[in-house]
Amino acid sequence: RSESYVTLALLDAANDRDPVVQEQVRKSILTLGNQQPDKVLSMCQDYLLKHPKLVVGHRVVILQTIELVVKSRIDDISYPKIKSVIQLASDEMTKSKEVVPEWQQAASNILVAVGNKYINDIMEEILHKFQPGVLPHFFVVQTLANLSDSNVYGMVPFLNAIMGTMLPMLGMTKQDNMKWVFSSALCHFSESILEYLANLDKAPDPTVRKDTFSSEIYSAYDILFNSWIQSRESKLRLTVAEALGSMSHLMAHDKLEEQLPKLLPTILGLYKKNSEHYIISKSLCQILEASVNMGSRVLETQIDGLLVALHQQICSPMDFSNPPTVKNHNEVLRCFTILANTFPDRLMVFVLQRLENSNERNRMGSLAVLRHLINSSTSIMETKRLLILASIRQPLADHSNKVKKRVVQVISAMAHHGYLELEGGDLLVRFIIQHCALPDNYHRPPDPEEVTNEALRSMCDNTLHLFTTTVGRLTDVLWPMLLCYLTPNQYANATTPLCKSLILLANKKQTAQEPNFIIDFNAQGSFLYRCIGVILQQCYNKELVRKQLQEILISTRHNDAIERTGVAMGIGLCASSHLDGTLEKLEEFGKSDAFRKASGIFGLLKDKNEVDVEKMKSTLILCYGYVALHAPEDKLLTRIDSDILHNISKNFNTKCVFASLYMCLCVCILIHSVGLIAKAISKSVRKQGYLFSRKQELMGVMMDFIKAEPTDVMRTPVRYLVLTTCANLINLDPPLTENENFDLLKTCLNGVYGLPTVDTPDKAKDEEALDPQQREVLYSDTFTALHELLRNVLARDLSPDGLQSVFKHIESWLSSGQDHERERAVKTTAELLQFYLDNLRVKNLVIFHNLGALVGRLAPRCTDPNPEVRRAAIDCVYRLMYIQLRYEGFSLDYKDDSVEGLLDVREKLSNPDHSVLYKTCSELTKIISKRLPQQQLSTLLFMLYDGLVDSQSNCSRASSVILNTLLKNRGAGLQDLVPEMLEVLHNRLQVIGEEQVKMAIGQSILILATQHLQTVVNTLVAYPLPYDSWSCEMWIALGADSTLALQIMEMIIEKLNVMVPYVDKKESMLRPGLTKVATSQPLAMTCALREMMLSGQSADAVAYLFPKLFSALLVRLGSSVGVQLPKDLNNICVSLCCVLRVAVEALRILLGRAQLDTVMKPLDQEGAWDKMKDPQQHTTGVTLLSRAMAKHAGPRLPAIVESLCPSLCNIYECQRITVTAFFSELLNHHVVTELMILDMLMNNMMERITDTCGTVRMLAVRGLGNIAVGSPEKVNKYAKELLAAMSSGMEENDDPGKLITLEAMSGMSKILLYLDQKNVHLLENDEIRCASIMLLGNLSKFGSGEPVFKDQIHNVLVSLLLHLSDPNPQVVKACKYAMRICAPVIGSEQISAMFQNHLLEEKGLHHGEFINDLTKYLVRSKSFLYYKNTHRITPAVPILFLFPQHSSFVFSIFNCK
Repeated sequence: RSESYVTLALLDAANDRDPVVQEQVRKSILTLGNQQPDKVLSMCQDYLLKHPKLVVGHRVVILQTIELVVKSRIDDISYPKIKSVIQLASDEMTKSKEVVPEWQQAASNILVAVGNKYINDIMEEILHKFQPGVLPHFFVVQTLANLSDSNVYGMVPFLNAIMGTMLPMLGMTKQDNMKWVFSSALCHFSESILEYLANLDKAPDPTVRKDTFSSEIYSAYDILFNSWIQSRESKLRLTVAEALGSMSHLMAHDKLEEQLPKLLPTILGLYKKNSEHYIISKSLCQILEASVNMGSRVLETQIDGLLVALHQQICSPMDFSNPPTVKNHNEVLRCFTILANTFPDRLMVFVLQRLENSNERNRMGSLAVLRHLINSSTSIMETKRLLILASIRQPLADHSNKVKKRVVQVISAMAHHGYLELEGGDLLVRFIIQHCALPDNYHRPPDPEEVTNEALRSMCDNTLHLFTTTVGRLTDVLWPMLLCYLTPNQYANATTPLCKSLILLANKKQTAQEPNFIIDFNAQGSFLYRCIGVILQQCYNKELVRKQLQEILISTRHNDAIERTGVAMGIGLCASSHLDGTLEKLEEFGKSDAFRKASGIFGLLKDKNEVDVEKMKSTLILCYGYVALHAPEDKLLTRIDSDILHNISKNFNTKCVFASLYMCLCVCILIHSVGLIAKAISKSVRKQGYLFSRKQELMGVMMDFIKAEPTDVMRTPVRYLVLTTCANLINLDPPLTENENFDLLKTCLNGVYGLPTVDTPDKAKDEEALDPQQREVLYSDTFTALHELLRNVLARDLSPDGLQSVFKHIESWLSSGQDHERERAVKTTAELLQFYLDNLRVKNLVIFHNLGALVGRLAPRCTDPNPEVRRAAIDCVYRLMYIQLRYEGFSLDYKDDSVEGLLDVREKLSNPDHSVLYKTCSELTKIISKRLPQQQLSTLLFMLYDGLVDSQSNCSRASSVILNTLLKNRGAGLQDLVPEMLEVLHNRLQVIGEEQVKMAIGQSILILATQHLQTVVNTLVAYPLPYDSWSCEMWIALGADSTLALQIMEMIIEKLNVMVPYVDKKESMLRPGLTKVATSQPLAMTCALREMMLSGQSADAVAYLFPKLFSALLVRLGSSVGVQLPKDLNNICVSLCCVLRVAVEALRILLGRAQLDTVMKPLDQEGAWDKMKDPQQHTTGVTLLSRAMAKHAGPRLPAIVESLCPSLCNIYECQRITVTAFFSELLNHHVVTELMILDMLMNNMMERITDTCGTVRMLAVRGLGNIAVGSPEKVNKYAKELLAAMSSGMEENDDPGKLITLEAMSGMSKILLYLDQKNVHLLENDEIRCASIMLLGNLSKFGSGEPVFKDQIHNVLVSLLLHLSDPNPQVVKACKYAMRICAPVIGSEQISAMFQNHLLEEKGLHHGEFINDLTKYLVRSKSFLYYKNTHRITPAVPILFLFPQHSSFVFSIFNCK
């Protein structure tokens, strides 16, 4: 009973605010529950039932207590109590329809705990609340999920039915929380099924198979993948992804294979949508595993995207304080392992290529993958060991401690799997030892992720110890190799770990009594000398030191290079503690008898002695170099000139006449020694200022050495030594002058870049030639030294100007015709840019003014035929972009998404397919365009213009692609540069042979024109005439875009219509009159139109603008008649640029482009084009053109006529003449009536009747007369106007050639043929009769000798006689005048005399008597026969027909006998 009170009290106290008290309450009730489980559980249940309104926190503590008791004493609780607990927990879990996580989770946990033993009872209860067609409570589904985890064997038999009920619910679910719980449940169900299937031997039903669930799983997959994974809710997306990963193992193989091309990209896409990546990587790993297990073929098509995405993940920083990032890292590595088992070759190429990546994190990620693969995929990596060893060399030279740390981890993995025993393994050991000797950091790095020198050194110490103690197979690799690292000065800091390892190794060897424990030091002379040096270094007895030095120098075999080097190094080591004594001993040795040449009778003996002496001197020179290197920094600088360089110069024989082999030896040793001295000085001056006065002198000597080397082969280390020495000298003050710096870089680069490839056979004698391995090492060392020199030069001026001063020597090599030369140049540039970026410290905002120039030179190389050049070039651009970002103020660790995109571009550039390269090149340009400052754009563009003539067609095409992409994206702001850019493009066209690049230049011009149309047109128009072929190509390019061509043509037409076509100039002071001289702009624009229309793509624009173009060119044609070229063009062949010829050609091309072949054919046949060019026949040519247009291009005429009409009012006669001639002929054709333009044409012709130009008036009269031919049915409609016009023409006073009059007469005769009777009254006009008669008289002056005219006079004589009695005195006067003038034509002297005497204007006339007398003369005259036989009146002059009242006279005359 007391226990009940205690329990009840505890239950009351369970709601204490202090969580410590709550925990203690739970423990106390659990203690009681362990003793009497049923009783305590009953009290808990009763308490909850009696207090239905308990706060949630109180209920949770009691429920948690029940769970603890159940878990603890499940086997001791009675079955009825179990049933009641199940009921209680179920009710508590679902009492509230709203989700109250803490409360309902506590109840759910009770069900899960009970379900571990009583699964059937639990399922019976839960399935009551999991009915088909009704969405269950959130925690019902959650409980099912948790049960499948806690009791796999109990739950899996229920899952098929559960999923069958669940599937319809998925489609009904709208709320994200329910989608989440269903997805989570499916994930748990799938994992339980997989566990069940993996342990069938323990399962209650071993007949269960995977395909039992495949159908339900796929149906669920369909909803999750096609709908839920697109949710905006990040948590739901991740849970769905997790479920899909688990479900993939249970999907039918064919279904999974079908879904992979969609499933994998979707999962990969989640990386960008979610900040939490672990779940995604886990799901991806499961999908890959399922795909590989079923032998998927589709997976191979997805491998590229997978590798890129996984690599990005592995490169993400791992935060050990954030477990999900660590888990993600491990899952990604698992993915790589799965892929390695299926696609080992592709994976290795992918990973190893990225070891060369310019991004630090990329390199680190690649090394992490490599380490993992070495450890996890031993059998697969077995065949890749040599490839990995070769590729790991690149990261060995990395400057980043973070990367080096990863390299050490990779080396450690390689050591355990036998890599270090292979050829090249010694380099990895050396790397570890080098970093055991790292100095401390002078400044602590600000980056918390940075690896300090101390940390890296400690890691390498531990790794070396690990090699020695745990990797037994390395014993023979490390012994005696480690001994060689004890004496070199650069490994001095590694002495302690080296000695520890050597002791351990020696003990192992000695204990095992291995034969190679004993080392033959006869072959290790160099090593022993260095050991002696180290010992003397620690010796304080100066006399002993002097004796030992003497012994060393005397006993040395100076002809043995290894021993010579060992002696020099040993003496140098000794000098670090005994500088004065060592220098004295060396000087003393140099003066000793050993250096005196023996004289002999035979020259051969003498030569031999001289050779020996020179070798001794070489040893001495080398000793001085090592003495300087190891001398105490505070004492060295005072000894350089007087004691070291002075003695070196005494011992080097500049007039050496020995064979080249000995000369080379002396030179190499001298160079090496000077390099050591420079290195020593540079170390000393860190703490004190110093001007090395002999720097320029020594640099000059070095340059002479490198210039003396053959340019076509490298057999000696002279270049390497010179470059190393110069790299050390360049660090010293005083700095080189600009000219000295220029000569240095030019000499060194030319001396190295121009060398043939390392595998080029050496044609020298066998004893002179190097073996391939030696040559490869020498080449590698030489280029490493060159890069070190360039870095040191750059470090002296780490600024944009300093970078440019180095790069200008490299850039000419970038476009070399030799692959290897371009590769060397671009790789050097990549190294320099990385150095610049690593060492850049931006204190003030500086403009990276040469960014555009550098990008312009390097970007086209991204499509170089050589893949190595392509990769290095993209690295260069990547680094340049980050340098720019640093100058913009971004931090060192800032990552720009667009610049990072270059890494993807780099991978795509490995594909040699041209289409891929240029597409990728366009992507590259978009990135450059986004990051490049506007002020850098112009420089970049002009560099790209240079790239258009690159020696490699790939690169010239790339330049054009980059150029055009930049112009599209950024060209709008370059208006001021357009003329200059067009001029450069014009120049480039003259030297480009690549057709594709020419087309690209055309595209460039088009792009500029779309952005700066007016400027482009004005610039090109201003080019000198006649246009050269390249200017023509530029205009033709503008015609290639129909929309642009339309705009340009409209612009030109508009300007042609308003511009002055020519000016009148006085040709000479001596000659009277003015000359028409063409103005340049309209002439140029006509030429431009001509060229643009030559482009086939301009057809649409021409078709649209044809009426305006035709009109403008016709008017231009008229403006060109009789016009001369400007004086500046007079010396050019007229045939090239004749003013009239240009207009004619443009018109002809227009007709051709408009496909009016039927118009052109008659023009060609009738020579119309030549007539148009001839000023004398110009109107005839225009008439032929008009006729052809009327016959074959009628529908085009209305718009043409409308466009031409305004030109009839122009001030220029020549234009009005041409247009009037064109219109005049149009009226000769009925088509104008059909097209309803007759009225327009006639009105314009009527207006021209009064034109100031006689030719225009004549053509207007002709045109009006032509109406009778072209549209005779319209004559009577316009009878009044036509007759008036003809009458006016016949009365023309300003008509010297009577051309207007003749046209008027001819027109009148045509008109009268179709004049109706109702319009005859229009002819009863005294003025018309008077004018006609006067005209006849005047015409006789010109045609008196012509038979035709005589016939006309005979025809009208009767009419003239009758009009002598006309009521109008003016008509009578006109008749008298005409008859008197025409009298000689009649052919009778008597009649002529009669006319002259009686027909005077002011004298009266007796008409009857005159007629009688005249009739008598006529009867006697032969001419009478004509009149007698006349049976008709010719229609030529029907204007003089008698009217009815005079007809009696006519008959009386003709009846006269």
